[in-house]
Amino acid sequence: MKLIKKIAAMLFAFAMVFSMGTNVKAEGTGKITINPANAGETYNVYKILTLQSYDKGKGLYSYVKNGDQWDKFIDSAVADGYLTINKDDYVEFDATKSDKDYREFAQKALAYAKKNNVTATKTVTPDAGATTATIDKLDLGYYLVGSTVGALCSLDTTNPEVTVRDKNEAPTVEKKIAIDGQFNNLTSSNSAHIGEHVGFQSTISVKPGAKNYTLHDTMNEHLGFNGTLFHAYTNSGNLDVNKYIVIQNKPTDGCTFEVSFTDAFYNDFRSQIDDGSLKQIVIQYLTIVKDDAVVKEEMKNTTHLTYGDNNTTTEDSKTITKTFGIPVFKYTKNDQALAGAEFMLSTDPNCTDESKTLKFTLNNDTNKYRFAADGNATLTSLDNGRIDIEGLKAGTYYLKETKAPDGYNLLKTIQIIEIGEDGSIKLNGNAITDDVKVKNNSGIELPSTGGMGTTLIYLAGIVLVVLSGYVLISKRRASTK
Repeated sequence: MKLIKKIAAMLFAFAMVFSMGTNVKAEGTGKITINPANAGETYNVYKILTLQSYDKGKGLYSYVKNGDQWDKFIDSAVADGYLTINKDDYVEFDATKSDKDYREFAQKALAYAKKNNVTATKTVTPDAGATTATIDKLDLGYYLVGSTVGALCSLDTTNPEVTVRDKNEAPTVEKKIAIDGQFNNLTSSNSAHIGEHVGFQSTISVKPGAKNYTLHDTMNEHLGFNGTLFHAYTNSGNLDVNKYIVIQNKPTDGCTFEVSFTDAFYNDFRSQIDDGSLKQIVIQYLTIVKDDAVVKEEMKNTTHLTYGDNNTTTEDSKTITKTFGIPVFKYTKNDQALAGAEFMLSTDPNCTDESKTLKFTLNNDTNKYRFAADGNATLTSLDNGRIDIEGLKAGTYYLKETKAPDGYNLLKTIQIIEIGEDGSIKLNGNAITDDVKVKNNSGIELPSTGGMGTTLIYLAGIVLVVLSGYVLISKRRASTK
């Protein structure tokens, strides 16, 4: 019984649910209850040995071969040293085998059943919402329980009832964005410049018995992928992409690309997968925000995982990337549009560090400036006074006028513009809901030599002379009288 307990512990079996008395012949039927079970997952039960008699109180169990397809597997297991058959044809487990050997034995049993198309003794698929699955009216024996996701549930004895737990939870996948390209700093949403690379990370939670894992990734049309994974690793170390991973860049299901795993991966890591030490597979890759990205539009990137014989599908995991803009209106008095004013936009508060000056190209079809790393640093107000800037990520920017139109004063104050993660804008610390309005005043012409200013002085002098003469003449006349 000690060996049987060891096998059951390693292969996720649980204690028997009822007690029996003394030595009895194995008659009647048994029942296996899987609790909890995964809805929609098919559980296959195979009787690989017949229980001839047992004494539960003393822990004595006598097994013999079935006399069916499983006899060949039992003979091979004897040859491989997992089992022994004594002179009375009773089957026993080799006492020298380790826990790892017992796991291998169970895995080989499942592989044998699949390769030789062995019909399951019984099959059950829990309905949606169900948390348990019961298989009854089983002849007493030693049973292998497997599932369509490849997850081994149990090797156990029906004497007559046993409850096993499907510890092999369904795998999941989670997608995140690397903030500023740092994969140790992840988020589910971000903003980016046009042309900027955005790093994505998908983390697959690996479950014992894993098989047929395929990661499906669907990107927004404004995000570009060059078909190359940036990095792949497990919680145990890096993965050789060329040896263990297959990338399908033109899948037929509408996804942008798919990632699956080779037979070598499952073979080389099977032990780590089934004992739970390999818990995660992490896939990292880069995309680029394309030139046609639309301001404030959600660029969704979704991923899901299919797995097992039935290609069961996990829930989607989604990320959102956005790009923003700054609507600038250049005007003079009475909200009159002012053309020809030149500006620069920088992330440097003093606007003196050229490396922090942003560059743009003017789209002649839309009359809007689009962020472009190889563009021009000068932003010029158009005839309608507008400088519509597109393709920026959230952050703080500094708008400086570098040249005023002829006849207008140069604006010396640098305008501080803050773009929030939701696309909202603050101008010089104040929230705005429309345009970033920048006003220029016209210059005033000063007097010059020979101009009207001197003439006025002469005229004033003449008027004073005439008035003085008039007063003098009036006084003389009065004195003569």
